[in-house]
Amino acid sequence: MQSAGLEKASHRRIAGVLGMLGALLALMLAGAGPASAHATLDSTDPRQNSVVATAPAEVTLTFSESVSLSSDSVRVLDPAGKAVDTGNPAHADGKGNTARVGLKGGLANGTYTVAWRAVSEDSHPVGGAFTFSIGAPSDTSVSATALQGAKADGLVAALYGTGRTVAYAAFALLAGVAAFVLICWPAGTARRPVQRLLMTGWTALLVSTVAVLMLRGPYERGSGIGQAFDLSLVRATLDERIGTALAARLLLLAAGGVFLSLLVGQLGQPPRPLPAEPAEDRRADGEGAEGRGEDAEAAELRELEQRAAERPQREARLGLGVAGLVLAVALAATWVGADHASVGIQVWLALPFGILHLIAMALWLGGLAALLAALREGVGADVVDRFSKVAFGSVAVLAVTGIYQSWRGLGSWGALTGTEYGRLLLVKSGCVVVMLGVAWISRSRLARLRSAPAEAAEVEQAEVPEPVGVAAHSEDPVRRAQLDRQRAARESAGRERGLTPNRAGLRRSVLVEALVAVAVLVVTTMLTNSPPGRVAGEITAGAAAPAGGGAAAAPQTEPGRTVELKLPYDTKGRTPNAKGTATVTLNPARTGPNEVKLALDGADGQPVDVPEVQLAFTLPDRDLGPLPVALTPEGTGRWSGTAQLPLAGTWVVSVQVRSSEIDQTTPTQQFKIG
Repeated sequence: MQSAGLEKASHRRIAGVLGMLGALLALMLAGAGPASAHATLDSTDPRQNSVVATAPAEVTLTFSESVSLSSDSVRVLDPAGKAVDTGNPAHADGKGNTARVGLKGGLANGTYTVAWRAVSEDSHPVGGAFTFSIGAPSDTSVSATALQGAKADGLVAALYGTGRTVAYAAFALLAGVAAFVLICWPAGTARRPVQRLLMTGWTALLVSTVAVLMLRGPYERGSGIGQAFDLSLVRATLDERIGTALAARLLLLAAGGVFLSLLVGQLGQPPRPLPAEPAEDRRADGEGAEGRGEDAEAAELRELEQRAAERPQREARLGLGVAGLVLAVALAATWVGADHASVGIQVWLALPFGILHLIAMALWLGGLAALLAALREGVGADVVDRFSKVAFGSVAVLAVTGIYQSWRGLGSWGALTGTEYGRLLLVKSGCVVVMLGVAWISRSRLARLRSAPAEAAEVEQAEVPEPVGVAAHSEDPVRRAQLDRQRAARESAGRERGLTPNRAGLRRSVLVEALVAVAVLVVTTMLTNSPPGRVAGEITAGAAAPAGGGAAAAPQTEPGRTVELKLPYDTKGRTPNAKGTATVTLNPARTGPNEVKLALDGADGQPVDVPEVQLAFTLPDRDLGPLPVALTPEGTGRWSGTAQLPLAGTWVVSVQVRSSEIDQTTPTQQFKIG
């Protein structure tokens, strides 16, 4: 009967989760619309690769969303690499999604390079470069440092990413362990391992937040690690949205320190003992019917006294629980308010869902760390069972909010495999599936533990007797160290004496679950640093769509100066267009505008069509590119366009070929210009 009841309860839970997912799907479909996150460059004036008759007075860039600018966000360089802008770019006409910088007078004819760098509304740095020409295109020589793209210094980027990962893990540890002792194991706050976990989480979050704050300036500007201690960069970071969020997190951590001291001080105290009833009174109460009535009254009185004795701790748990929840929501908001959820579609829904996602993650992953410590301390099955219920609710919330965030970030099924964001999302989903599988094993071991009452009970902490015949405070340091080792061995033996096979198996499965959780946190950090799939699509569309402002330079072809590059490709798909050769021809194959033709032929040598093809050029030695080419279809498997190659050097051409929704490859080949 009990098994049937549990099965019905499980079915009700599953039905509830399915109902929530259905309602969420309807809400997502009803609110679908255009989205953005990570600003993309929509248009420029003068237009990219254009040729203007007279020198413009200014250069204007228009983005897909508001951006933050610094004093060197937009730089304009002449063919000799000399800066010709007036500096201090600003928003055009007060519009937050624009950047405008003035140009010096008397500019000569030739090709000019515009290098730009900004911080998008979701706090991620973006950047790039493009060229335009005055009068006619010309050769240009621009230094590599002048053309810094959106990539940060390698060491700075690694340290910055590590800091963000540590911050996520520390938040999960701090919030998850605090919730575990409040909900599942109040007595755990008196145990040293639990106190160490709480302090580790608080300290790691404090240190990682300070590190991210100091590294943010060099990360945005692509400078070296030496700039991390530049106070002007720190002040500039504090003026941005992410800087405000980091400063707020530091203030909240100060309040968190007070919360932890109250948590340990209130819940860590042993319950007030009840006065013992004299044995003579118990014997007298047990004689005759009258005695039995008095015994019942005494039992009721003792129950009331027990409730009164426990009332202060219940009230303390309630107050600390409310304070901890407010603090956790506020801390989670410092991430969500400065990330992908803060821009794009349905911000009003994405922000609370992002907060719920982080808190549910902390309850599950941080609770696992606390559960490991609790199992080592010999807690009973009732504590593990309470956490199991908390974990089930957390997983349900993670599923609902995760599906919504995935839909909001991807925008299409093709983005799952066609973008870095989608591939990372698949990796994260796989790790979560592994965690759920291990969690299922843990639940089965918990069921076996509950079925054995002798094993399910909490293991009492062993009393460690003091050695006889030795002074408590020995003057001999060697003897004192020996006594400490003996005491530690006795304590360990006291913990391990209740480690039955079921308990040992449960500890192993929880440990594996916690290790996979670390991988989930690493991938989550990488996800927050990657442009969502919707944005990747916008970038592609923006590269292919012509922007207004000026006529494009028409390449002058020359007989005998055509360069032909053959790039074999294989997407590993099963469609006829999955394998073949991409042929790229350039004329006149020198600096300036070049006519480009692209041909895709299958394995049989016949032209083939594909759902998507992209062509781009990169000059690695000068950190320039990729420069995409807007392709115009000219029949099955044939495209043409114009490529502006401003510098001489060894270029790399890349052709991204997608033969189906999931099969894609990008062959590359080097060639020399000049």
